Amino acid sequence: MTKERYWIVGGEYECTGFKALKAGQPEVIGPFEDREEARLAWRRKSDETRSCATARYAIASEQITLPN
Repeated sequence: MTKERYWIVGGEYECTGFKALKAGQPEVIGPFEDREEARLAWRRKSDETRSCATARYAIASEQITLPN
């Protein structure tokens, strides 16, 4: 049986080309058990960084296999 988990991934990038993160490593928030919960967290984080043109966050999903 599989289940999907969601994560918020992103951070502040070196430029608006969004190729390289300033810190080198992304900020990871989660996991979230459903997409709507992740979307609400993404919205909060996006609102917090709205004034920073080089900040970008996205929702990533992960398939996990549950033991029988």
